[in-house]
Amino acid sequence: MKHGFVTTAILAICQTVLPAQVTTGVKPPSAPAAANIDQYIHRAWDTLARSMIDCNSLIDPKLKTAPVLYLPQEIAEPAQVKALQSQCKVDVERLPRRITHIGDIDPRSIKTPGLLYLPNKYVVPGGRFNEMYGWDSYFILLGLLRDGRVDLARGMVENFFFEIEHYGSILNANRTYYLTRSQPPFLSSMIRDVYEAQLSANKGDNKQAEAWLAKGYGFATHDHDLWLSDFHRAGDTGLARYFDLGEGPVPEQEDDSTYYPDVIRWLLAHPDMHTDYLVDGPDKPDAAEEAKLAKTSCDVSISTVCARAHLDGHWLSADYYRGDRAMRESGYDPSFRFGPFSGSTHHNAPICLNSLLYKYELDLAWMADKLGKPSEAKQWNEQAEARKAAINKYLWNASEGMYFDYDYMEHRQSTYRYITTFFPLWAGVADDQQITGLKNALHWFEQPGGMAMSTYDSGTQWDLPYGWAPPSWIAIAGMQKVGDVEDARRLSEKFSATIKSNFDRDHTIREKYDVVHGSSQLDVATGYKTNEIGFGWTNAAYLEMQQLLADTGSKQ
Repeated sequence: MKHGFVTTAILAICQTVLPAQVTTGVKPPSAPAAANIDQYIHRAWDTLARSMIDCNSLIDPKLKTAPVLYLPQEIAEPAQVKALQSQCKVDVERLPRRITHIGDIDPRSIKTPGLLYLPNKYVVPGGRFNEMYGWDSYFILLGLLRDGRVDLARGMVENFFFEIEHYGSILNANRTYYLTRSQPPFLSSMIRDVYEAQLSANKGDNKQAEAWLAKGYGFATHDHDLWLSDFHRAGDTGLARYFDLGEGPVPEQEDDSTYYPDVIRWLLAHPDMHTDYLVDGPDKPDAAEEAKLAKTSCDVSISTVCARAHLDGHWLSADYYRGDRAMRESGYDPSFRFGPFSGSTHHNAPICLNSLLYKYELDLAWMADKLGKPSEAKQWNEQAEARKAAINKYLWNASEGMYFDYDYMEHRQSTYRYITTFFPLWAGVADDQQITGLKNALHWFEQPGGMAMSTYDSGTQWDLPYGWAPPSWIAIAGMQKVGDVEDARRLSEKFSATIKSNFDRDHTIREKYDVVHGSSQLDVATGYKTNEIGFGWTNAAYLEMQQLLADTGSKQ
């Protein structure tokens, strides 16, 4: 049974009209014309490519503001950026000061949200997304490398080096309103994959690739340290959590002004779901009431999103907003995995994040060993083993044969079955007994069209009945890694068939799919209701699944 609810009509966010003073022309299409799916994917990398010397790349379809491009305080203005001001009628400004760490600048202090400068061309996911995203880019990179686009893939990784150096960390994406959060940590995996591709492309000349690896090791170490910061610690578990250093509702939610009121409406309609997400307050607060709400909920005086986020005398709590922001750093926005609309994300140590960090530590050990740093390699391996012990202590459930997230505030393991339970296969965490348990647990997620995100239909996009390329590919690649080729093949065939059959119908590849019905048609009740065209990570997963099928017997 669906537990969601019907909201207002879908916003036409992909058709946002630009301010009259902006003369950037028509945004490049996200669906390249193609005779077949392989041709579509091959052409899509260029269709989805953006750069700072392209006027169309500077538009933010999610907000109705004129484009502003922000440069780091400490770098000289590149010549091509200077030309943008006259060619694109774009306002080029500098950030107020040099950024040394994430959260160093409060995005609310920047009057007009804008794009953050990156030096290299990059590939965007598709649809309304016109910036380079953190975890999307890993999967896009897999597709680029599979298609022989090594230079473009390397340039994207070097953009992340630039973000770490000049914006304090890898960001959710290169927009000013993302300066307080990151995204799932895949940098070490990106570095390793590009390094291997460079070795292959250089045909034996390893000096350039080795120098690049040494550079990447330093940035990867810095990125890994972010996840050891106090605000990312899940209590005393030795595990990490997702957390955003900002406060109140996210500014990018302006493109869906009904989202937060819809959350309130759902909570009021389901009083049996006991949360502390609601606080009382008048719909038209005076100055004193606004000051109170700034502490208990959000600051009406500085956030237009906050000013609309109320319903019948109810507002969302400040702690809910912390969870909502943490959910967005996780990339799974939204599901009911961490309470309704994942409003308690920051109270949990997730299996996905800690599996990624385990692999990250093994990758850093591998890099250190390659670079002749045996003592550092030993330290990274020790960190990985300590994390593995904590994962087994808090996140493994032997009776269920699955990994679950852990609420370190309530000192209890979740019971919410989620596809991220398979991340330990890909990361190399699971032992033989755990591998057997996960194989037996596959039935909870397998559907006719692929793997569903969860077993609960919450009415949100990251739950049943939807399947997404990133966790699906991580699960499938993990199965292949541990020798479960039969399941990896079958699931690749199912999800590939879903992507292909929908492509044959409308000649597009989408952000997500209803894997219960094998369809790209959605019935999302709240949150992001569109199914964007493009789509970078789905394109890449399709290529990877086709390669898996070819390597293990046959290609569809």
